[in-house]
Amino acid sequence: MVVAEARWRCTLPSVHVLVTGGGGFLGSHLVERLEADGHDVVAARSVDFDLTSMEDTASMFRDAAPEIVFHLAAEVGGIGANRANPGRYWYANLTMGAHVLEQARLSGTAKLVIVGTVCSYPKFAPVPFSEEDLWDGYPEETNAPYGVAKKAVLVGAQAYRQQYGLSSIFLLPTNLYGPRDNFDLETSHVIPALIRKMIETDDEVVLWGDGSPTREFLYVDDCVEGLVLAAERYDGPEPVNLGAGREISIGDLAELISDVTGFEGRIVWDTEKPNGQPRRSVDATRARELFGFEAQTPLREGIERTVAWYRAAVAGVGR
Repeated sequence: MVVAEARWRCTLPSVHVLVTGGGGFLGSHLVERLEADGHDVVAARSVDFDLTSMEDTASMFRDAAPEIVFHLAAEVGGIGANRANPGRYWYANLTMGAHVLEQARLSGTAKLVIVGTVCSYPKFAPVPFSEEDLWDGYPEETNAPYGVAKKAVLVGAQAYRQQYGLSSIFLLPTNLYGPRDNFDLETSHVIPALIRKMIETDDEVVLWGDGSPTREFLYVDDCVEGLVLAAERYDGPEPVNLGAGREISIGDLAELISDVTGFEGRIVWDTEKPNGQPRRSVDATRARELFGFEAQTPLREGIERTVAWYRAAVAGVGR
């Protein structure tokens, strides 16, 4: 493993930064942070550039002329969305990653930070997930096409580093949540879906599975801190987990969100629907040792902030 202070940050007061997916949930928070740090940031959005097109990707790089790139763009959703779009999620995430790698090489980008997914881990990997276990099995079936596509981008990043000397790093955040998350019930992940359902429903909330699977959740601002620290201090081929180090069952999570939102109705589990991966939590030791990252936001506090944001942002919602 290699630890290095990134030259782009140490020698320049401001650099040109490109953030793919810059209008999305994580991307919008990262853009705010980078701009606050004094950098010149281009937030690339899908309405402006289709990264599944090499021509559009090349145009984006020409327009932005970036010194550093954060590749956050992805097509992703919860269990239902993954089941409905396996081919699209495989194709879109694979091609976007490949095109960004190639254009970063051609444009001489100084640093490329790629965000992968915890969905890439094997279905029955030992918990907490360690980076060394990433290739020891097939991902959970409902999100395997998405997870495998992201793992292929990791292979590409390592290959481009080996052959072309491209400075690219690959980070694996656990499940994210926070203000400005995706609250569309057709495509959202579990925390925003639970928040919306429990705020908008008074009597009964139906949830998939039996509540037994466990997940680890990372507050979005903590993830942004991890991305920035990694970009500044890490330059190596090995993937690195970003996590909070706290695992919770979906059943306990539902009770927590019920308490925070003031939901007084019934929680009903639809056991005909899939649970997804049985357990999901990551070992963040490597991130702490390589670039000093440790999550700071307790889960309840992060959910309280997210609930407050949702209530303020959605007209006519509130208790």
